[in-house]
Amino acid sequence: MVSPAVLYAVIVLAAILLAAAVAWPLRRGSPRLFVAVLVALPVMALSLYRIVGTPQALDPDAVQVAEAGMPSMEEAVAELEATLERDPAQPEGWRLLARAQAALGNRERARDAYLSALQHIPDDPDLLVEAAQAVAQAHPDHLFDAQALGLLQQALAHDPDNQRARWFIGVAHRQRGEDAQAAAVWEELLPVVDAATANALRQQIALARDAAGLPPLPAQDAGQATTGQSAAPAEGLRVRVRLDEDFAARARLDGDAVVFVVARAAGGPPMPVAVERHAVRDLPLDVVLDDGDSPMPTVKLSTLQEVELVARISATGSANRSEGDLESAPVRVRVPADAPVELVIGAPHR
Repeated sequence: MVSPAVLYAVIVLAAILLAAAVAWPLRRGSPRLFVAVLVALPVMALSLYRIVGTPQALDPDAVQVAEAGMPSMEEAVAELEATLERDPAQPEGWRLLARAQAALGNRERARDAYLSALQHIPDDPDLLVEAAQAVAQAHPDHLFDAQALGLLQQALAHDPDNQRARWFIGVAHRQRGEDAQAAAVWEELLPVVDAATANALRQQIALARDAAGLPPLPAQDAGQATTGQSAAPAEGLRVRVRLDEDFAARARLDGDAVVFVVARAAGGPPMPVAVERHAVRDLPLDVVLDDGDSPMPTVKLSTLQEVELVARISATGSANRSEGDLESAPVRVRVPADAPVELVIGAPHR
C-alpha cells in the first residue's frame, strides 16, 4: 500500500512538472513570474486536493510531515499577485490568478484579475466570457450589468458562434425584464445545440416568451431544433443540485451557506476540473459545468471521457474541506451527457 507521504510527494512532483510545462514560455520574458507560477501551481493543486479529495483517509502525522514548510494556497496566490504587481504585462499570469481567486471564492479579486488580463489580450472570446461571468458573480445581486454585457458582446464580435456568450446575453436580457429579446437570442442557439440541450433551452425560451406575452414557440421550430443537421456537441454538463426532502424537513441550514458543485476526473487525480460556488438559498439549483469553470488552466472538462460529480455544503464557507461538511453521493457520468445529472445532498449514501 502506498504511504500517504509518498502519495502527497507524487501529487506535488506531478504538479511541479505540469507547472514547469505551463510556465516554460515565461522563463525568458519574465523570470520572476516563471518562478511564481512554478510555486503557485503545485500549492494550488495540493490545496485543491484537500478541498475535494479524501484527506481524512490519510494518516494525520504523514500529512503534517508532507505539508511542513509548504505555503498555503492563499500564500501562493498572494505571491503570484505580488509578482504581477511588479511585472503586470503577463496575461496568462492574470488568467491563472483570476481562476485561483474564483476557486477560493474571492469574487471581487477574480473579477479584477480577469479585467487585468483583458488589458493585455482584449480579443480572446473565451476570456471575455469568463470575465463577464466573473463581473456578474461579483455583483451584489449577481447581475450581468452594463459592463458584463459589453464584455459578452465583444466576445460575440470576435466569435459569433460562441454559445456561452449568447446564453449569458439571454440571461442578461431576462434579468432586465427584456423577455422578448432574451427569447430571440436563445432561439438563435436552437439550431446549433444537441437535442438534449435544445430541450432544456426550449423550456427557458417558453418562460421568456410567456413573460413577454408572446405565443409559444412554433412546433416546427422545435422539431427543426431537435433534428437539425447542424447540431453541435453539448457544451459542459448540466447538473441539478437539491436537498433530500426528509433531510430538508428536519435540517435548519443557513441560506448564506456555500454550496460547491464539483467535477473531477473519474478514477484519476482528486483535483477538480470544474467548480462552481453558490448559496444554499439557491437550492434547488441548475448549473452547467464547463471549461470556463476550471480552477486550473491545465486540465479541461471537455478533454475527459468520464467524470465524477459531487455537491458539498461547506460548514465554514471556506473552500477548504472541513469535518462538518455535507456531501451528496458522488455520481459518475460519461462526457458528454445526454441528460442532466442530479445530485442530492442529505440523502443516505448507499
